[in-house]
Amino acid sequence: MERVAFTTLGCKVNQYETEAMSELFKKKGYTIVDSDETADIYVINTCTVTSFGDKKSRQMIRKAKHKNKDAIIAVAGCYSQVSPDKVMSIPGVNVVIGTSDRDRIVDFIEEYKKSRTAVSHVENVMNIKKFEELEIAEYRGRTRAFLKIQDGCNRFCSYCLIPYARGPIRSRQPEKVMNQAKRLADSGFKEIILSGIHVASYGVDLGEINLVDIIEMIQEIDGIERIRIGSVEPTFFTDDVIERLKKYDKLCRHFHLSLQSGCDETLKRMNRRYTTSQYESIVQKLRDAFPKVSITTDIITGFPGETEEEFNLTYGFLKKLKLSKTHVFKYSPRKGTLAAKYKNQVPPEVKEERSRKLLALNLINEKNFIEKFIDSDMKVLFEAEVKGMKGFVEGYTDNYISVRANGNDGLIDTITNCKLTKNCGTYACGEIV
Repeated sequence: MERVAFTTLGCKVNQYETEAMSELFKKKGYTIVDSDETADIYVINTCTVTSFGDKKSRQMIRKAKHKNKDAIIAVAGCYSQVSPDKVMSIPGVNVVIGTSDRDRIVDFIEEYKKSRTAVSHVENVMNIKKFEELEIAEYRGRTRAFLKIQDGCNRFCSYCLIPYARGPIRSRQPEKVMNQAKRLADSGFKEIILSGIHVASYGVDLGEINLVDIIEMIQEIDGIERIRIGSVEPTFFTDDVIERLKKYDKLCRHFHLSLQSGCDETLKRMNRRYTTSQYESIVQKLRDAFPKVSITTDIITGFPGETEEEFNLTYGFLKKLKLSKTHVFKYSPRKGTLAAKYKNQVPPEVKEERSRKLLALNLINEKNFIEKFIDSDMKVLFEAEVKGMKGFVEGYTDNYISVRANGNDGLIDTITNCKLTKNCGTYACGEIV
């Protein structure tokens, strides 16, 4: 049997889609192997959210060809969607597909094997109106399962290529979502992560159903003990939404609210549809409603026109809010976006310095958040043994604190009471209670 290896770059949606594509190969009799093994076919599922994503995608393509010069290289995902000709021009690439028709990837591979002629199949995603069903029956080596419920984005932030890579909003039919959630529960998964490109928009295209309705439905599934939501825009959390979410005890007390900047003028140039005062108000409402809540975010620093004063506003805003974790990205111009044409691009060395300052602040905020729970008993879903630390396992609390504790692999895939005993900055040490 031919061996297939996958490399996944980028977001949780990509991880879900890789799992789904691997199942298609298994059903046709192929053997799935790890990405660092020698294989007959390599599938690279790419990312284009930053120029680094493009670069990393090209590196992974070349790395795969280096492992086996006779291997078939197939490239899928966002980078190949927006730059198909560039991807096809990379030496060794045989099959290129974008962010649609992933369910036909095995057919495209077998077509290439017969004809030995390169296959490029990249549709215009802006014309796609229907959610592409990519089913997953089982996950390999995971205790938390991603469940993709939505694709596409209609927001068109000025820095972002994703609407062009993923197309308009498409939502998965609720019965399909529920069927997959039940299968995941039957397979033993305790936690599912509801994922999408703009997951808060779930149901906009379907009518009479929304993300909160889906959470309420999954809440009733036996076996699912945790429901986690992927990244959402802060304005999703209206007073009505917060009141409804408070009722669901399986919903993780962790919300990732995209911020991108703590300066209103920068937010306007980014085409973000909220102000810092609105964001702060929503954070406070979530903290009032969910006392142990963890709120994480993303920040882009060095956006075109970001002055020292604007950066200082962002830094001060984050220092004031004390969010539990901040992912910091240096602005990367993406050809085809409005921001790439903006004047006053920030020099790389300035971006680097600002990034360093924000990362240092994040370490302080992250440590301070963990400190609140030291000497507390928390429920931890243990996921794996700690690499290089025999006799220790690691996992997450429902409010997304990473925990390491004494234990063996018998604790993996269990939700166990654990006393947090030591704050290690980016994780907590714990003892099984």
